[in-house]
Amino acid sequence: MTKIGILGAGAWGTAVAKVIAEKGNDVLIWSHSKAVLEDVNQRHTNSRYLPDVVLPNNLQACDDINEVVNGKEYLILATPSLYLLDTAKQLLTAPSIREGETAIAVITKGFLPSPKGPRLILETLEDYLPGFYRQSLVYIAGPSHAEEVSRGKVTGLIAASESPKNSIRFRNLLKSPRLLVFSSLDVRGVQVAAAAKNVIAITFGMLDALKNRTTSSGAEDIFGDGTESLLLAAGLNEIQTLGMAMGATHPETFTSISGVGDLDVTCRSVFGRNRRFGREIIEKNILKPFAGLDDIIDRIAEIGYLPEGVVAAKHIKALGEKFKLKMPISTGLYQILNREIEPQEFLNSFLEEMQ
Repeated sequence: MTKIGILGAGAWGTAVAKVIAEKGNDVLIWSHSKAVLEDVNQRHTNSRYLPDVVLPNNLQACDDINEVVNGKEYLILATPSLYLLDTAKQLLTAPSIREGETAIAVITKGFLPSPKGPRLILETLEDYLPGFYRQSLVYIAGPSHAEEVSRGKVTGLIAASESPKNSIRFRNLLKSPRLLVFSSLDVRGVQVAAAAKNVIAITFGMLDALKNRTTSSGAEDIFGDGTESLLLAAGLNEIQTLGMAMGATHPETFTSISGVGDLDVTCRSVFGRNRRFGREIIEKNILKPFAGLDDIIDRIAEIGYLPEGVVAAKHIKALGEKFKLKMPISTGLYQILNREIEPQEFLNSFLEEMQ
């Protein structure tokens, strides 16, 4: 029996914990919510994030981060990007981390802020963790939804690392007949694809909500399934453009499951929070209470769920300016979230640019 710690008891952290525990491993998951702790430990479920999913008895929850981390062979970080760095800093007190005895992987999607601007997750964590972890962390992503993985739906993931050995170790830890895991050395490309696709998915959700509507003037709606595919393809191009600018080593990363696969499922699945947020921008005018993008981020808990693409939109805007990239979809979403333009105005101008 292998001992695994998972930091973050949201839907994705819990789903991954369930898969690992079902293989006979002892899994301890960290949560600061008393309700979640009681739910997992007493009723063997996480009804807040994964309703109606029964969890194995060897999956337990704890609110002491040191207990969850110390003495584990594997540690998986699953806290949202907004809180990931603060969580990582707490690892330094654990002896098994200080000595480099625990292999670490990250399943969080996004970028992290720094005095020099937005950075990728793994390179940022390497600056805080002991030197043992440089070029040995593993990043796990792919076209997946916690709701499906926790219910045994066949899914594929990528375990990317500069350390082939650690990539294989986490691949073996996670893989099952219904969870296929593949290795990659393109750590930077996989991270960019995982973060940037959430920005495209918010825009996709807006377009999806507008697809069957008529304009305020009563004119016939011009958006259809083909328009969505046009947006998806253009979005993939932006993701690849950003990825290569940030040091991706393999162009095929963006045509693999970590690129086009993850983008497609995030845009089209009913489980996608970013797609949902985009739809609610149109259907519920969800941006109305907010003054701009920074205000949304500061009050993001008021949304009721966490669309990671909101935070990523701010970072990608800065990265686009840094590398002098043309990314009209990402830039347009930033302007929408910052209350500079309206969604219909952006989509119309985007189509005009494509001509």
